Amino acid sequence: MSARFPGRFSAAIAAENARGLVAVIPDIKCISPKEGDLLRGRDPVETAKMLVRGGAPVLSVVTESERFGGSIELLSAIVQAVDVPVLRKDFITHTDQLLETAELGAAAVLLICATTDEKNLRALYEKTLALGIEPFVEVHTAQEMDLANSLGARLVGINNRNIVSLERDNGGPGRTATLACGAPANAMLVSESGILSAADAKLAASAGANAVLVGTALWQAGDMDAMYQSLRVERRATPCAPS
Repeated sequence: MSARFPGRFSAAIAAENARGLVAVIPDIKCISPKEGDLLRGRDPVETAKMLVRGGAPVLSVVTESERFGGSIELLSAIVQAVDVPVLRKDFITHTDQLLETAELGAAAVLLICATTDEKNLRALYEKTLALGIEPFVEVHTAQEMDLANSLGARLVGINNRNIVSLERDNGGPGRTATLACGAPANAMLVSESGILSAADAKLAASAGANAVLVGTALWQAGDMDAMYQSLRVERRATPCAPS
């Protein structure tokens, strides 16, 4: 959908939290570098619509084509097909991609600390805000979390796996538990990748995550809707101890 206001993506997550639940963000991803073809003949747009009908407050769409099988055409089709905010996931390194993202109607865009230098990340962050899109800052290490703090990031994703190796490792929500207390004060926190079960979602939520972003586990489930519903666990975060 084209209507957008700054912070719309975070607001939808916050609304799910207000219901007492961790928000589950389905990742519309065609290929996993680790697991291969995820669609198995399914239509990603129709699947996105089904997930929204099942309660998804937001969606994530992977647009990287070479290794993940995505496209900007897929993003555009999903934005037009659903009435929830959509995050664009890609390796964003220059402002032309941000302009493209705004034109396509995405509410948020992924900015990965590990795939660009600090100076460029700061420039991308400011440009994203100027365009009225929400910057989703992804970290994997304590040093990258420090960078998210210095940016004053309001929406932070902890990738439990290493994006530099295309998430072929076996990381899980334990990394979220390790890094969560270093997040910027009052930031919306998302645990990404390696969420394979309700127990994983509960661990991420208890560490302070407002949301979990889940792709491969949903696509590989025998019943995707049932898997999605099982991940909508209660959010009972444990406050971080004062440093």
